[in-house]
Amino acid sequence: MKHLFLILITSTLFLNCQAQTTEQDDKKAIRAVMQAQQEAWSQNDLEGFMKGYWKSDSLKFYGSRGLTKGWEQTLANYKKGYPTKEHSGTLTFTIEDISKIEAHSYWVMGQYHLKRGVGDANGNFLIIFKRIDGEWKIVADMSS
Repeated sequence: MKHLFLILITSTLFLNCQAQTTEQDDKKAIRAVMQAQQEAWSQNDLEGFMKGYWKSDSLKFYGSRGLTKGWEQTLANYKKGYPTKEHSGTLTFTIEDISKIEAHSYWVMGQYHLKRGVGDANGNFLIIFKRIDGEWKIVADMSS
């Protein structure tokens, strides 16, 4: 009986550690996507920046101009609003929280900071990441 109890405790601890490691790995992967986005944006590579987003008509972006649906329209809006390096500037994210919503879904809350020649811009965001086909993609973005 003592051995059975020890096996149960060891198994429970192992499973908890494994689940925690998976969540840590998820958060690390999400941060890597956002780091790649910072780098692409800061080079005015808007297509590279958009690689972090789900390439789907179901992507949703909510910003100062209201709701935008779809990857293509979101990219078009970015190209219109940030046509040159002077407009896009250098992007830095400050991540305040990454929380699991459900299996394979997290929200990320924080701020963005654009240092640029046409005037700096800062704001807040809440984005939803989902693992799709083994990759972390933004499926919804609310930025102000």
